[in-house]
Amino acid sequence: MMPVILITGAATGFGAESALRLAALGHEVIAAVQVPAQVYALEQEAKRRGVDLRIETLDVTSEGERRKAASWNVEVLLNNAGISEGGSVVDIPEENLRRQYEVNVIGPTLLTQIVVRDMVKRGRGLVVFMSSVAGLTTDPFAGAYSSSKHAIEAIAEALRQEVQEFGVEVATINPGPFLTGFNDRMFETWKSWTDDPSQRLFDYENIAFPHEQYDPEPVIETTVGVLIGKIRTYRNVEPKKIIDEQREMMNAVWDRKIEDGVGKRNELVQKAYDISPGVPV
Repeated sequence: MMPVILITGAATGFGAESALRLAALGHEVIAAVQVPAQVYALEQEAKRRGVDLRIETLDVTSEGERRKAASWNVEVLLNNAGISEGGSVVDIPEENLRRQYEVNVIGPTLLTQIVVRDMVKRGRGLVVFMSSVAGLTTDPFAGAYSSSKHAIEAIAEALRQEVQEFGVEVATINPGPFLTGFNDRMFETWKSWTDDPSQRLFDYENIAFPHEQYDPEPVIETTVGVLIGKIRTYRNVEPKKIIDEQREMMNAVWDRKIEDGVGKRNELVQKAYDISPGVPV
């Protein structure tokens, strides 16, 4: 029998498309969305495609919501639910910073605790974390989001070592800049801030995500491949063409001097001012 696959954050983006494609392949998928209002749209899309998709509400930040998953017999978990809070480390308000970690780190980790205990009893299972290249490197104005993904990288690696003896496997998926709207929305979260705009270091009305963005298809294909066991690598960066660049950026930190660039505007900060939202590669 095919394993039960739980995908959190399945209302839109990578989560929704992965859930729909897995269902089309005949897999038993539980597509978890945050609020009831998101159920209808996903139901209609599943009906349009002619696939059988089980849709549940699951807010990963709610203890009561997380506990529902204990009875779902989940054999494959994709921790996909996440948000992106944009803004300078100096400017981002406390409530936004806390929300970033609650949704991206605390909630998924506590859900994983519940699901993994059942996997251990069963002697098998797969936990996949939707991380990011932002979990390996970071950009200006993405410190909060990137730090949450760095935390997920640490949690995934620790968990992998801890549960391997029980037959439970762990993997990560690390998308780069993909044109799903997620990255561009990150640079609009300042609109909800309740701080004093005059005290901000940066003018967020004129700042955008500082990268051209790729078509999301490779991430969806890789996600499906990892979840069904076709792809067996632990870390899965997409697009693959940026892997060498990511390694170079990670290695460059070892040789950086404290004074490097001080007194000059960072290139990516300037690009954030120069670029328009949603620019494709």
